[in-house]
Amino acid sequence: MSHSIETEFADRVVTITMNEPERGNPLSRDDYLAISDALQAARDTEARCIVLQGAGDAFSSGFDVESMGESDAEGGSVHDTVEQIQRHEHRLVREIITHPRPVIGKIDGPAIGDAAGFAIACDVPLASERTRIGFSHVRFGLSMDCGISYVLPRLVGRGLAMELTMTGRIVDGTRARDLGLVNHVFPTDEFEDRADEIVAEIANGPPIALTHIKELVRTSHETSLDDALANEATRQAIVFETEDYQRAVEALRDGEEPEFRGQ
Repeated sequence: MSHSIETEFADRVVTITMNEPERGNPLSRDDYLAISDALQAARDTEARCIVLQGAGDAFSSGFDVESMGESDAEGGSVHDTVEQIQRHEHRLVREIITHPRPVIGKIDGPAIGDAAGFAIACDVPLASERTRIGFSHVRFGLSMDCGISYVLPRLVGRGLAMELTMTGRIVDGTRARDLGLVNHVFPTDEFEDRADEIVAEIANGPPIALTHIKELVRTSHETSLDDALANEATRQAIVFETEDYQRAVEALRDGEEPEFRGQ
C-alpha cells in the first residue's frame, strides 16, 4: 500500500499528488497502483477534471531506483516482468489516456523516466520554468515504458522521438513547449496561479461535452477522415440533446455566462 500518494476533491477537481518531496517524488509500483485507483475512483465523483502533480520542487523523478533491483526483472522470467509492467505502469498510463475526464498535468519541476511518460500522457500538460523532462530509460540500459512509444512520436514526430529516447537527453520547460511536449511554460513563482486558472476554466466547462471532446481527439490518429466526421456528427447530436446546451444557448442570448450542470 502506498503512503506517498494523496488525493483531494474540491471545486469540482480531483487532485492527485505524488508526495515524497524530499526524494523528488519517486514512484514505486504501489504508487502506480494508488494513482490508478485514485483515477478509477474519480469516475464515480462529480469531478469535472483531474490534476496530477508532484509535491515540492519536482513532478517526479520516475521509478524508485532503490526498489528497482528487487521488483524488476531480477529473479523473474520475462513473462513475469511483462505481467508486472502491464499491471502497474501500463494500467496507470491507460487510465490517464482513456479516462473520461480531462487529466491536467501540473509539471512543476523534473519529470524523468516513467514520470515523463505519465506527464506527456496528460490531456493538458502545463510546465514551469524549472520543469525538466527526460525519457531517460536508456541511461539504465533500458528501452522505454509508460506509453512513451505511443504518445511521444505523435507529439514530436519519429525523428525527435528517436533522438530523445536514444540519448535520454533532458529538455527544459521552454524546449519542451517548443517541441509540443507541454502546452505552456509559466514563471515558477506564477505557476500555481496560472495553472489553476486553466484548471478552473476546464472545471467550469460542460462536462458531457468535455468527455466527448477528449474521446474525439484521443482517437483521431487512428481514425479515417470519414470516420472522424461521422464520430463528430454522432457526438455532437448527443450533446445537442443535453440541458447544458439548452441553458448555454439561453444564457448567451441574454448576454450571460452559462452555468453547466452536467445534464
